[in-house]
Amino acid sequence: MRSISVAPLAAALALAGVCAAFADEGMRVSGPHAHDNLAIYLVHGTSAAGPVPLTLQEAIAKGNVQVSETGRVNELEIENTGSAPVFIQAGDIVKGGRQDRVLTVSFLLPANSGRLPIASYCVEQGRWSARGTEDQKRFSSAGEAMPSRSALLAIAAPSPPREPTQPEAGANASQRVMREADDVASKQRQVWDSVAATQRKLSQGLNAPVASPQSASSLQLALENDKLKEVRGAFMTALQAAGEKDADVVGYVVAINGRISSANLYPSNALFRKMWAKQLAAAVTEAIGEAGGSAPAAAPAPAAATEFLAEAEKGKAYQRPVAAGTLQEVRDADKFLYNEARAADGQWIHRNYLAK
Repeated sequence: MRSISVAPLAAALALAGVCAAFADEGMRVSGPHAHDNLAIYLVHGTSAAGPVPLTLQEAIAKGNVQVSETGRVNELEIENTGSAPVFIQAGDIVKGGRQDRVLTVSFLLPANSGRLPIASYCVEQGRWSARGTEDQKRFSSAGEAMPSRSALLAIAAPSPPREPTQPEAGANASQRVMREADDVASKQRQVWDSVAATQRKLSQGLNAPVASPQSASSLQLALENDKLKEVRGAFMTALQAAGEKDADVVGYVVAINGRISSANLYPSNALFRKMWAKQLAAAVTEAIGEAGGSAPAAAPAPAAATEFLAEAEKGKAYQRPVAAGTLQEVRDADKFLYNEARAADGQWIHRNYLAK
């Protein structure tokens, strides 16, 4: 296992006028930690001071956060009635309601937030009623994360903001609303296609169907498949402890079949540790679906992981406000998509990197 400092690369990027968000002083990348066709690289750095928020999974389990139906597929309602803020990550899957959903943005939900809208996409095409004894008005858990890079790319790339114009009225305003609706509908179709592809690949990789008879289109129920959980367990046993060994780990980079595909960084080791098992399980699931019949490709060197983080931050940047005062910065490049979520006080709370 090797460790690569990002400081020299950060200096070069700074001279070139590029903001290297990941390259804080002393940050380094170590690894790879590999099992079968999945390799994990760990990002080490200094943790931000201050309290650590609950995760959505924790908050729902405690009863502090309620995620509720609005009657609209692509918008839910969320409320934090607790006294601690809650971190929500783009790709969190909520189970229940009229359809299981995936949440689309990372943000910090404040304590005693009141009811707020939150954007979502359906990951259970076809159902629009209670499933079994579940509450069709509320969502009961958030224990899984989206295991498909193609789906994450679809939901993580909002349309760039338009240049300011004169106030729109009449037909122009109607056309704008229709364009936005068409964009949401297009992304929803991409998410459904990705869910279907994920289920198909997992069934092939496991040589057993993963779709649940209770709801064949539910990604959440497919992720609860016993055969899948058994195979995931071997990956988790091999890899999870590596991320829990050092107190300075603040993120990770994923390579599948010898290709670096994604990364997630957090402002502290404490928040990383809360998210680690859930996010690793998503990476493991994708790797199982992408496994081929031949021997796994060699894991890239850690320098490749460092370069991936740097290159992903060079795309064309734009910003937009999202839920609860959070600001999202997107950097869109030919081969990469970078998303950074910042809290209302300007501090970053999540950095996501995706290869296209």
